[in-house]
Amino acid sequence: MSILPLLIEPAELQKHLHDQNLLIVDLSKHSQYEQVHIPGAVYLDYSFITAVNRPAMGLLPDEEQISKVLGAIGFTTASHVVAYDEEGGGKAARLIWTLHALGHFKTSLLNGGLISWYKENHPVTAELPRITDGSCRMTYTNMNVVADARYILEHLDDPQVALLDARSSGEFTGAKRFAERGGRIPGARNLEWTDGLDTQNNYRLLPDEVLREKLAALELTPDKEIIVYCQTHHRSALSYFMLKKLGYEKVRGYPGSWSDWGNRQDMPVEQ
Repeated sequence: MSILPLLIEPAELQKHLHDQNLLIVDLSKHSQYEQVHIPGAVYLDYSFITAVNRPAMGLLPDEEQISKVLGAIGFTTASHVVAYDEEGGGKAARLIWTLHALGHFKTSLLNGGLISWYKENHPVTAELPRITDGSCRMTYTNMNVVADARYILEHLDDPQVALLDARSSGEFTGAKRFAERGGRIPGARNLEWTDGLDTQNNYRLLPDEVLREKLAALELTPDKEIIVYCQTHHRSALSYFMLKKLGYEKVRGYPGSWSDWGNRQDMPVEQ
């Protein structure tokens, strides 16, 4: 199969539906998948690609778990994964970030996800695909796309490291609190994840030049390492993808995000 772009349009994906080694993964709600999905798409429950250690949510699953999950949907190291969901891309981007952490870069996000695919009259089906279970032993070989609390704490005063908080403005200021403490990681800049989406264009990412302007206004420039977070690294997974699409070379996601940081007494908080 030909090399697919990191961000793929519905019309382009339709041309490749029968490509060998193409694995289309639907992370929508199961009820949605049962009604309609892209022909050949396999279903993946979002909760299967995250782990929980309460109060921290949205952690990376261990290598055994993620290997079983990927094998069960027919993934192999030869697969080119195209991920999509029904909500704007957060869940699909989290799968792509996880695959990047595993050193697998043959990945694409469907621009606009199921929304753009369906509204633009591309083929859908309720038929379940035949899945050949894969046998893969995956390891986290690319942890430079991952940040934990200790790493962030050590780089709070580093001018070459910046933080992008993808939560709502209320969460960012501490007016809304979903952890023991409210607020934000000191120095973080706020760009809510949906601010990168064009709701008038079926929830595609905004044009590159518009996104670059938004990021530049927040001093989130490509020369810096950008660490993205939200409440669990669900919403901020799309921020990670957005930055990678724009050519940012040094981007990390914080699994656990505020559910980790905001529930710890040993981490500083800004309001």
